Amino acid sequence: MRSSNPVFSREGSFTRESGYAGFGTTRTPSAGSPSAGNPYGNNPYGNNPYANNPYGQQPQGGAPLTDEQLVEMYNAPSAGPAATGRMTLDDVVARTAMTLLTLVAAGGLAWFALPERNFGLAGGASLIAFVLGMVISFKRSVSPPLILLYAGLQGFALGAITKVFNTIWEGIAIQAVLGTAAVFAAMLIAYKTGRIRVTPRYTRIGIAIAMGFVLLMLINLVASLFGAEMGLRSGPLGIVVGLVGIGLGAFFLSLDFAAVEEAIAQGAPQKESWRAAFGLTLSLVWIYVEMLRLIAILRGDD
Repeated sequence: MRSSNPVFSREGSFTRESGYAGFGTTRTPSAGSPSAGNPYGNNPYGNNPYANNPYGQQPQGGAPLTDEQLVEMYNAPSAGPAATGRMTLDDVVARTAMTLLTLVAAGGLAWFALPERNFGLAGGASLIAFVLGMVISFKRSVSPPLILLYAGLQGFALGAITKVFNTIWEGIAIQAVLGTAAVFAAMLIAYKTGRIRVTPRYTRIGIAIAMGFVLLMLINLVASLFGAEMGLRSGPLGIVVGLVGIGLGAFFLSLDFAAVEEAIAQGAPQKESWRAAFGLTLSLVWIYVEMLRLIAILRGDD
C-alpha cells in the first residue's frame, strides 16, 4: 500500500533500486534473431562450463569445492539487512534519535540565548524551516544534512516560542513535552496491537480532514491579519480545534508507522531511514505545537 504522507509518497521513496539480480529486465527477441521462438535463447547460462561439475560451483581458476566447503557454505548465516544495505528498524530509531536530539539542542540554545518575546528570530527560523521541509518532502533523493538543518531551525523556532509560553504559563513546556510523548506512546501501542489499522479508507478520511483543518487555519490566519477574530484558538471552540489538531498529529504518526513497516518489508535502501526520521519528526512537531496551544487555552489566565 502506498502511503499518502507526502514525505513517503515520492516516486522512488522506500523502494529498492532497479536491477537487483536482473529481476524485471526480461528481453524480447526480435523476429529473425537466432533466439526467436526459443524460450531458452536468452539464457546466459545456456552454455554452462560447469555442467558436468557434480558440485555445480567452481572457483575461477581453482579446484572444485569439497564436500566440507559446500556444507560450511550451506550452514553459514544468510546476509541480513544490515549486510545488504537495506533499511532496518534500528536504522530508523537511530536516525530519528539524531534528528530529535538536534531539534532539542537547537531549542535549548534558543531558550537560553534569546531574550524573552524575541519573535523576529523565531519567525525567521520557522519560515526557513518550513521552506526546507517542503524541499525535503518533494526531493526525490534523501539528504541527511538538509534534514538535520531542518531539525536545527525548527528546534530553534520552537525553543523561542516555548520560552514565551513558559514565561506566561510557568511549566507549560514540560507539560507539552509529556503530552506529546504520551500521544506518541499511545499511538505506537495502538498500532502494534492492531487497534489501529492503516487502510485505504482510513487514510482517505484522515487526509480529507487534515486538508480541511489546514484550510480553516489558513483562513483564520488571514482573518487575524485584518483584525478579525474567528475564535478558533480561544475559548471552548479553541479547545475543540486543539483536540482535533492533536488527533490529526496522531493520525500522521500512524501513517508514519505504516510507511516504515512497509519500507522495511520491501527492503528499502538504508538511506531511506532518514526520510522516515524526517516524517516522524514532522508529526511530533505538529503534535507538540498543538499541545502547547491547547494547554495554554485550558490554563487561561492562571
